[in-house]
Amino acid sequence: MSPETTGFLIFGLALVLLATGMPIAFALGGTALTFMFISDGWNALSFLPETVFSGLDDFTLASIPMFVIMGAAVASSRAGSDLYEALSRWLYKVPGSLVISNIGACALFSALTGSSPATCAAIGKMGIPEMRRRGYSADLATGAIAAGGTLGILIPPSVTMILYGIASETSIGRLFIAGILPGLMLTGLFIAWALFLSWRRGTMKSMATQSYTWAQRLELLPNLLPLLAVIVGVIYALYGGIATPSEAAGVGAALCLIMVIVIYRMWHWKDVWHILRDALRESGMLLMIIGMSVLFGYAMSASMVTQSIAQSVAELDVNKWVLLAIINVMLLVAGCFLPPAAIILMTTPIILPVITAAGFDPIWFGVVLTINMELGLITPPVGLNLFVINGITPDVKLTTILRGAFPFMMCMVLSIVLLCVFPEIATWLPQAMMG
Repeated sequence: MSPETTGFLIFGLALVLLATGMPIAFALGGTALTFMFISDGWNALSFLPETVFSGLDDFTLASIPMFVIMGAAVASSRAGSDLYEALSRWLYKVPGSLVISNIGACALFSALTGSSPATCAAIGKMGIPEMRRRGYSADLATGAIAAGGTLGILIPPSVTMILYGIASETSIGRLFIAGILPGLMLTGLFIAWALFLSWRRGTMKSMATQSYTWAQRLELLPNLLPLLAVIVGVIYALYGGIATPSEAAGVGAALCLIMVIVIYRMWHWKDVWHILRDALRESGMLLMIIGMSVLFGYAMSASMVTQSIAQSVAELDVNKWVLLAIINVMLLVAGCFLPPAAIILMTTPIILPVITAAGFDPIWFGVVLTINMELGLITPPVGLNLFVINGITPDVKLTTILRGAFPFMMCMVLSIVLLCVFPEIATWLPQAMMG
């Protein structure tokens, strides 16, 4: 059997198992063990423990549960509602301020939590009813929140970028800093489209129907500034070379727990237990996926699938930009069916050698890959954010949410094009700050 045929069968079996609803880790691990058993018989089992544990034997992985704890602590508090209310009070005189407040709140809250579904749920519960009450259409209100929630995997700290950094063996600190300007650019594109559509439909309204005094504007800042200061401190520690990602994540997790206990008075042991329980559940899931993806990669490499595909793609007599377009289309299609973690860990070992051979910067490509993963979060049939929004607004049809999210998908495609034309958007800041 040729390596290409073996690779097709491996991916086919993995997709079938994932389509049945099997957890990602079990689908990847089951597929790998099946083909290893076919190739080596019972001897394949002897490689299982060593391969999985060698994949998890990386101190950088300690940053994942720490960042997850940060997100769980913030998501379990009233930080989302305070952030949304604070932006509303400060921007109430700006035309279209309501939609700006919602997208801005999504960007900031997603940076605090690093979780797209949590952002959609936290901001959407407050923002969508308010936008609809003030005359914004259901498709714009839901689409803006669904798209805004995706910023959580681009604006640092991002667990998705950590996974890419581990899979590609690139600097996580550089990846984080490379995501800042593209994240701000994408936020600006979202806001620009939302304002244009509001103006075109005649719903660009100010929130001047309710005015706020300076005292009312300032009263929420004591709750928000410490949380934002933690994020700024973690990012500064990473980019300034003061701490490794794992060290910065550990300090950030401890500070976030202290903040929500002191500021939001979540000092009952059940509150802390719920935060740690949720963080443990998500961290365990991510680490299981990483371990099984290492086994999956080992099976692909042992069958010469990885090497054969990389060589075949490298031998394509096409322009490097055509090659990049092909890879982007492949990632977009994969994002319609698979979650970001599975795509990154399955495809990075295959794609990265091709990308570097074509002369592309792996840090820059990490940003492009992450935006492709954002697209997957709002594209059917597995667009997680679409279903989260549909869950909190059951009276809005899923087709309406998808129609509202589609223009924001085009904004993401435009951002990828801009990054291809002007790669300095992602590469300049890491170079300027870290050399």
